[in-house]
Amino acid sequence: MYKFLPEGRLINTKDNTSRLRTPDTIREAYKNETILEGRVILCDASHNLHVDMGCMTGIIPREEGAIGISDGTTRDIALISKVNKPVCFIITDFGFDESGEIYAILSRKKVQEKCMDNYISLLLPGDIIDACVCHMEPFGVFADIGAGINALLPIDSISVSRIPHPNVRFHPNQSIKVAVKNRDDSGRIVLTHKELLGTWEENANKFSVGETVPGIVRSTEKYGIFIELTPNLAGLAEFSENVTAGQSTSVYIKSIIPERMKIKLIIVDCFDAVYPPAKINYFIEENHISYWKYSPDSSSKVIETLF
Repeated sequence: MYKFLPEGRLINTKDNTSRLRTPDTIREAYKNETILEGRVILCDASHNLHVDMGCMTGIIPREEGAIGISDGTTRDIALISKVNKPVCFIITDFGFDESGEIYAILSRKKVQEKCMDNYISLLLPGDIIDACVCHMEPFGVFADIGAGINALLPIDSISVSRIPHPNVRFHPNQSIKVAVKNRDDSGRIVLTHKELLGTWEENANKFSVGETVPGIVRSTEKYGIFIELTPNLAGLAEFSENVTAGQSTSVYIKSIIPERMKIKLIIVDCFDAVYPPAKINYFIEENHISYWKYSPDSSSKVIETLF
């Protein structure tokens, strides 16, 4: 199975730049239907995309800009939003402008169709793939999983620790790993991420009783305050006034109880601070996962995912 990458992964590679170096190398890419990438420098009034190809300009006609544009299932904002960003394409022809300058006629849609037929349609639940964060909403992340084709990563599948918005985990254009969760009723892929971030034990093993460590307040309840230590691990501290969700903390680890999946904490300090999302630590290096069990074997409560 040919692996199509999210847009932007090819643009600065040696192969891509060498194929855009001269008109001769561009014609060779045209003959071979080579997939290339360039930066969109203009979306004109007719919503054609103009692409910087180094030694010449390329134009992606509106209907060739993305799957669904011609039948209205994809809105034109999907084209407008590509300005100043990399797009993938193949060269389908050449033309001449009013001043006699040659330009390339491109199709992004054809690359997306190839991606759908030869990659995305073949993906199975549990397949671990590359993705790129494109857009975030309160309910989840739209991530490019190949050739500018987006899939949804729901917010409750981002991590075990609950978060108020995906932007506390990710930033736009961030490269991430995801697993295929399933397909929705329309056949579109739904993603998951939390299974790649480690089990309770794998995360708890990073900590020891008696340590004081950083954390983030995720929720306050009458019975206690939930503090995130890692994206897949939270502990509970006693309730305290004037503590609000989103604050940074330093916490003392009082006890770690695997059979109850509990970490008891004592808040040392709590304060307002804005830090960038931490680097993601993935625990799975394989390309596929069939089963994931978050809870320890000693715990009576079982939390698992069967793909």
